[in-house]
Amino acid sequence: MSDQPDAPAEPDTTPLADYAADITERLGAERYTVEFDTARVFVAKDKWVDTINEARGELPFFSWLSAIDWSRETEVGEGVADPDKLEERFEVMCRLSSVTDDKAIIFFATLPKDDATIGSLTATIGGAEWHEREAHEMFGIMFEGNENLVPLYLPDDFIGNPLLKSYPLIAREVKPWPGEVDVEGLPVGDDEGSDDEEGEA
Repeated sequence: MSDQPDAPAEPDTTPLADYAADITERLGAERYTVEFDTARVFVAKDKWVDTINEARGELPFFSWLSAIDWSRETEVGEGVADPDKLEERFEVMCRLSSVTDDKAIIFFATLPKDDATIGSLTATIGGAEWHEREAHEMFGIMFEGNENLVPLYLPDDFIGNPLLKSYPLIAREVKPWPGEVDVEGLPVGDDEGSDDEEGEA
C-alpha cells in the first residue's frame, strides 16, 4: 500500500473492477481502486455514515472498521522513504460484504490530523461500537454519535494513543520490533557420518 493517495484507477475490465466502478458511481463516492483482488472505495468524510448505510442495502455484512496513521514523524523504526512528499492524515476504513456472493468493498475516508473526527456508524451497525472504541483508543479518532468511547485495553489513567506512528513504545526501544532473531545453522564437520561407518565395520 502506498503512502500517498492513490492515482485515478486505470481502466480495468475484471468483474471486481466493474463492480467497484459501478458502486462508486451509484453511491456518489470520490473514487475507487482495485489491487490484489481488493476493491477500495473512497468516500468524503462528511458522507461517511450515509454512504455506508446506503451501501449496506447490497453489502449488508459488516466485517470490521479500523484506521491508518499516515505520519512523517516516526518515533521508533523506519520512517517513510520520502517524508516531505507524504500527505499526513488518518484514514478510517470499513469492510462490507455480501451474504449471497463474494462481493466485498473496503470503504475509506480521509481525516485531517487537526480534525480527526468522523460520524459514528453505531446508530445502524451495533457491531461497529467495539471497532470505533478501539480506533478511538489507539489513534485518538473521535466518532460523533458514539457515546461509549471508553477504553477497551488500556488503564483509565493511560496517556496517549499507542498506534500513532509518533508514539514512543518503550518495548520497541528495548528490543527492536518485531524482534531480531539470531538463528545459527547446524554444525557441519569434515567427519560427518564417520560414527555410522565405524559402527557398521
